[in-house]
Amino acid sequence: MPCCHATIQLNSQNVAKATAKDGLNRHSFDAKDTVAYIWRGLQLPETALRSLSLTGEGLGLPSSFKIGHLAQSTIALSALAAALIQSLRNRSSVPKVTVSLRHACVEFKSERFLLLDGKPMPSPWGPIGGLHKTIDGYVRVHDNFPNHRNGALALLGLESTATRQDVAERILSWTSADLESEAFRSNFVISALRSFEEWDSLPQAQAIDDFPISIRKINDSPKGLPERMGQNNDKCLRALRVLEMSRVIAAPLAGKTLAAHGADVMWITSPYLPDIPAVDRDLGRGKRTVQLDIKRPDDKARLLELALSADVFIQGFRPGSLASHGLSTANLVAINPSIIVANISAYGPKGPWSQNRGFDSLVQTCSGMNASEAEHFGAGEPARPMPCQALDHAAGYLLATGILTALYKRAEGGGAYEVDVSLAGVMKYLRSLGQYPGKTGFQCEDCIKAEDVEEFLETKMSAFGALRAVKHSATIDGVETGWDIMPKPLGSDKPEWLD
Repeated sequence: MPCCHATIQLNSQNVAKATAKDGLNRHSFDAKDTVAYIWRGLQLPETALRSLSLTGEGLGLPSSFKIGHLAQSTIALSALAAALIQSLRNRSSVPKVTVSLRHACVEFKSERFLLLDGKPMPSPWGPIGGLHKTIDGYVRVHDNFPNHRNGALALLGLESTATRQDVAERILSWTSADLESEAFRSNFVISALRSFEEWDSLPQAQAIDDFPISIRKINDSPKGLPERMGQNNDKCLRALRVLEMSRVIAAPLAGKTLAAHGADVMWITSPYLPDIPAVDRDLGRGKRTVQLDIKRPDDKARLLELALSADVFIQGFRPGSLASHGLSTANLVAINPSIIVANISAYGPKGPWSQNRGFDSLVQTCSGMNASEAEHFGAGEPARPMPCQALDHAAGYLLATGILTALYKRAEGGGAYEVDVSLAGVMKYLRSLGQYPGKTGFQCEDCIKAEDVEEFLETKMSAFGALRAVKHSATIDGVETGWDIMPKPLGSDKPEWLD
């Protein structure tokens, strides 16, 4: 992966250029322009942009889409927002933040480089998933979770022992749109392969906001940071309390990012929902883990007790899912008037698809990205996935940025806030950056194995053995970044805050 080490500093000309851009065409943006555009859109102090240094040049990852740009800019945004909070705590200028392009690209694939006692983690992909031909096109089936795999098989009228060939034959009797619609109605995850033009014609495409982070004030409350954050400031977010209810990848990555900057992140999982250990080992870094069943009154009461004294509540379930258990934003604000509620969804909080389940690979498929990627690569494929779960990763860093923006606004003017980021919103922003012409975007090396990225790895002991994993790619002058807690079995910790 070609890369150089020239430092790119934000300057007033680039900031002005970023501000002048509007609409969906941001083809001339570079990573620093994206940082400036989103930072100013969030109405954060412009002077903080002077503290950002982006290093490296090149494409980053092989794709027609500007994934390297997206990786470096979204990680930089989250780190700069953490540095802004540190400046409030110290009543000082914002410390310098540095993000390397190559390191950021490696971190955008972090779950793929994990080694446990020197061995790679097993693939999280199931046996029937991926692209399947239909009467009139293709669909992509997501089967990482057993319940989704079994649901897809039941929808197709197949037994749980069915093979991939059985699935392929049954899907051939459906149209793409009909199978997708039936999956949506049944709360399963199958998406039709579309072109950009086909996606743009859908009402859901029109319902997705142009700006990738939504923040709204939902309650009045006193201004200031939590009092406990006025003490130990070895990390930017030390003593910030974060309650996280999530699955893979975007929402837990937001919690992991806050943990890298010192937040006390309590990851709440259910003993009755399936997990994906191959991914959890990476996303669990920096977090304490508690299992609660919100269908049980005692466990739900304990969760609400934790929320009462939390600063941030992150959730990554299908919109409306937690609300049906009395955990809506309104419910949370009623017990904690200063809380920041942060939501990740597939398609955003508005539009006819807002209640639908979805994952990165499916949003890539249904929105036209896979079809366009294949067209640019030019090998005659109907679809080509991006080289990483770029929508998931960018959404996680943008959600962390939104959370810290809300924390800053709370510190300066008070209030509780709700933050929303969606995979489809990230897709829309990435698409607005334009694509490299023809096959030129694929003319760089990809990182495939841990051995390819050795310089960006660190080894720490976990409850599962020696864990070798990607270090955080953002550095902040004067403070530590990275994870203090290593993964452990789900439910290993007590449901109580550290301080």
